[in-house]
Amino acid sequence: MADMRERLQSAVKTAMKSKDTATSTTLRSILSEVYARDKGTDGKAAPSVILEIMRKATTRRTDAAIEFEKASRPDLAEKERKEAALISDFLPPLLTEAQVDEVLNNIFKEHPLGSGDPRKHLGQVYKIFYSQIERFQVDPNLVKERAQALATNQS
Repeated sequence: MADMRERLQSAVKTAMKSKDTATSTTLRSILSEVYARDKGTDGKAAPSVILEIMRKATTRRTDAAIEFEKASRPDLAEKERKEAALISDFLPPLLTEAQVDEVLNNIFKEHPLGSGDPRKHLGQVYKIFYSQIERFQVDPNLVKERAQALATNQS
């Protein structure tokens, strides 16, 4: 598989040649964020960082679409949804709930929770989870929800 940066650059060139301004503008905004991260980290951003940037951009656009719907602007909401879908096409699929549960169950087996409120130990659980799984591979809200549910069941 080609480097994600190269895939994005190639897609921008293709979109520009075919005069697809919506696609080229969306992908150029992603590349702009990647280049900004490059300058901040003294070198090229790692592929996992690029994927994380793209996942956050998708989330931002999805949230914006929801807000536009609330403001009775379906035209802008549709634009944001299309951009989110375009970016999502470049991303690998997220881990399923069952896969997240499996990793969390292993963490709870290896590192049992102490006594008291199980939610106090979730910070450590998240730290271990994200040391094993890249952030771009999971929906953080799903991880939080499942970790809280499993921690409650553990106690």
